[in-house]
Amino acid sequence: MSRSLTALCLSIALSGLPVVHAKVGTELLAEGFKQPVWAESPKGEKDHLWVVEKAGIIKLLNVKSGDKSTFLDISDLIKIKMNEQGLLGLAFDKDYLTNGRFYVYYTNVKGDTEICRFTAHGEGKRECKASTREQLLTFKQDFRNHNGGWIGFGPDGFLYIGTGDGGAANDPKKYAQNLSSHLGKLLRIDVSPEKGYKIPNDNPFKSTAKAKPEIYAYGLRNPWRCSWDSKTGDFYIGDVGQNHWEEVNFMPAGKGSGANYGWRMREGNVETPKKGVGGDKPKNAIDPVYVYKHGGGKDEGVSVTGGYVYRGPIQSLQGKYFFADYANPRIWSFEMKNGKMQNFEDWTDQFKPDSGSISAIASFGQDHEGNLLIVSHGGKIYQVVDQ
Repeated sequence: MSRSLTALCLSIALSGLPVVHAKVGTELLAEGFKQPVWAESPKGEKDHLWVVEKAGIIKLLNVKSGDKSTFLDISDLIKIKMNEQGLLGLAFDKDYLTNGRFYVYYTNVKGDTEICRFTAHGEGKRECKASTREQLLTFKQDFRNHNGGWIGFGPDGFLYIGTGDGGAANDPKKYAQNLSSHLGKLLRIDVSPEKGYKIPNDNPFKSTAKAKPEIYAYGLRNPWRCSWDSKTGDFYIGDVGQNHWEEVNFMPAGKGSGANYGWRMREGNVETPKKGVGGDKPKNAIDPVYVYKHGGGKDEGVSVTGGYVYRGPIQSLQGKYFFADYANPRIWSFEMKNGKMQNFEDWTDQFKPDSGSISAIASFGQDHEGNLLIVSHGGKIYQVVDQ
């Protein structure tokens, strides 16, 4: 899609009056967290949410009583020198309530990225000792930003990991297009072994000389939050931009192996404007399905926060992909139909809580019913509700 066509699509989408969905809004679910970046519950868990705090603590929230407790404290493994460092992501094994296994993504005391497995115990697997840690992957970060941070299981049962390009500006070491680096990639590993992990047989670069066999897709800048549509298996990537454009990338179910999303030559769907950095679109590179400009307007922002396709109990929201901007706290949605983005909507005003506003949207989450959660870095968690 050309830049002019993108602008036209945005103009059309935003020119009319906002669509109002009767009775849909938000309510405050919990507050008092310290820089939360993630909230989720494992499959089958109805009464608790696991909330990740950036400093290295995972809190357990009883959603009925509001009580909080510390589930895991690994703050001694983490040293935060810049805002983008810390404990950044969490993924539950599909059989978590049986085996207690879960995976975390964090930057360690050296500033490098670590992917580790822990094993919880006790009733409902609601207790965990730091001593159960098993390191699976560690890779060096040359700079302190663009650490990625997303981790999650795909419909195929494999663990996917979204890594940043290594930091600084404009990917100075060209990692995102370099298959010999883990940085700027979507990784895919098989964590079914009791110890360690395996490379899936169909990983696209498993047999490519000098390539990291964990790589599934590449050409990403900082895929902070990603998700699958639980109904279709389609994959969405919220990739944070550089100076001009934020983007959402789309991977149709079963069709993403070896995909190249264009960074650093491309920012959004155009050539990266900095001289000596941008270039022609790489062969077979995939353009984002949605981009927006940097700025403070209603259709603008600075740092995209990827979300989820709604599959919860509110029928009027079915199939809508919700996402936001962290710095200019807007909440939007669109729908994918026949491979194209349609029905863009701005939910910012309708999702405004009874008191205050939702700011610094660090992440979205889901509970056991598919209810959409909104995680504010300021310490609050909201739930989208049918009022």
